Amino acid sequence: MPVGGFGGRQLAERLRHVGVWSFALQRLATADAHSAVWELERLGYPVTWIPESLGSKDVMAHSALLLAGSEQMIVAPGIANIHARDPMAMANGAKALAEAYPGRFVLGIGVSHAPSVKLRGGDYGKPIEQMAAYLDAMAAAQYAAPEPAEAVPLVLAALGPRMLELAAERADGAHPYFVPVEHTPIARQRLGAVACLAVEQTAVLATDADEARRVGRAFARHYLALPNYANNLRRLGWSDDDIANDGSDALIDAVVAWGDAEAIVGRVKAHLDAGADHVCVQLRVASSSDPALDGYRELAAGLLELNA
Repeated sequence: MPVGGFGGRQLAERLRHVGVWSFALQRLATADAHSAVWELERLGYPVTWIPESLGSKDVMAHSALLLAGSEQMIVAPGIANIHARDPMAMANGAKALAEAYPGRFVLGIGVSHAPSVKLRGGDYGKPIEQMAAYLDAMAAAQYAAPEPAEAVPLVLAALGPRMLELAAERADGAHPYFVPVEHTPIARQRLGAVACLAVEQTAVLATDADEARRVGRAFARHYLALPNYANNLRRLGWSDDDIANDGSDALIDAVVAWGDAEAIVGRVKAHLDAGADHVCVQLRVASSSDPALDGYRELAAGLLELNA
């Protein structure tokens, strides 16, 4: 079975409307990560998205650990860096996980960012051309082990129009990260009606504006300094003044939902109404190693009602 070709509508149905996106899990010991995923599963969240950042756990190994530590949870890298492993390793690792955990692994891949790739010793090059060539090589990869029962669902990290179009053509969907709601209808238009649109939404469960923006700004600082994200915001009409100095209040409010549970659920609904199939909520708290389970418990009733 190939990596990709699962089907965008089938993937949207499998992911349902709301899931979890977590940086904190990669900072935990395995036993603690298992406990956190067990709790998210008990609460009813169907999917957990995890990153591959510099210095993080290898995302394939991390996915295997989380799959082994849960019973029903779908695990999705958001994203596996194409500069961290060759195409055969990516394709074969995905197939191995999909065969071992049927229906529970979704592969998200992306080109990452020039500064990160440089630190890995790679060549960032031209993202669209690199991704297209990588997908070709994944499709041609030899695999000697038992094939999974179905194609491995594949999504591409995509912000701009060309990568979104490539996701529609060559994958089952797209995973935009660090985007305001205004990006979602644009992404849907570029993807068309079939591809799955799985959007990340950062959130801070706090009603004090100063505190919520402090946490949100600490999170956003890194992304606003990366050209891919900054240029995407400029395409949406945000000014250099908005992007400078760790983001204006208006920009922080646009990319980081904050407030009570009703406000955060409302932001998720806004993405869904704008064309997203799935929204993975990344709750941020003061500690980067806190999986924010209390917050996900508080949000569960409102968010998981959207999956009904």
